[in-house]
Amino acid sequence: MLKATIDADILKESIDAISALVTECRLHTDENGLSTRAVDTANVAMVSLTLKKEAFSGFESTKGEIGLDIAKLKNIFGMMGKNDLISLELPEDGHKLKVSFEGYRYSITLLDPNTIRKDPNPPNIDLPGKVVLSGNDLYNSIKAAAVVSDKIALGIDPAQQLFFMAAEGDTDHIRREFGKSEVNFLNGIEARSLFSLDYLKDMGKVMGRADEVEVSLGIDHPAKFAFYIAGGHGYVEYLLAPRIEAD
Repeated sequence: MLKATIDADILKESIDAISALVTECRLHTDENGLSTRAVDTANVAMVSLTLKKEAFSGFESTKGEIGLDIAKLKNIFGMMGKNDLISLELPEDGHKLKVSFEGYRYSITLLDPNTIRKDPNPPNIDLPGKVVLSGNDLYNSIKAAAVVSDKIALGIDPAQQLFFMAAEGDTDHIRREFGKSEVNFLNGIEARSLFSLDYLKDMGKVMGRADEVEVSLGIDHPAKFAFYIAGGHGYVEYLLAPRIEAD
């Protein structure tokens, strides 16, 4: 059972965070809020999202699992106003999610959770390099790199105490460096890995709205991007596998 009311912007931001990587997910509900963890079809990137009950204007739920077709839900976003309050209702053992706002009443058929990939287990990896910077700065750098290449190196130079993002194409090159004074935190531990910009561009559209994003890095290891949404009542983590550089 689920009965909740939420601001349209918070719902859109939450769904956008998931849809950057997947088109369907298992949404877990309990008395404390909603959560999901899903991996893309190529097993390259993972998203984890937690939305606490405090993110909602009203929230009541029992423990359960919903098979959510994200594309169906996103299709109705165009009808929502910026400050609309959205009502979500799912009766006990129901198979249709009722979505209501501004006189509109939608009924969305849910997926069988058993037909959706099980939640992945987060890998146990050590990512010692950390930097916290503006989501807008991060996204702008991703967009700039995409002009010249389809891959980007993210790293930390401990000698110069800076975080860098560098992309190299056939003829062009771009590098953006962030010194300690330009970021909110930098621990200066050596790190460098190469990543696909196709994934980062989609993730960046969501991360660009965050006040700050914590980036965790290693050497030829995945990268973790973590940030808050919904006024601090929601939390998103992306984990992106590295691209292997050819010798």
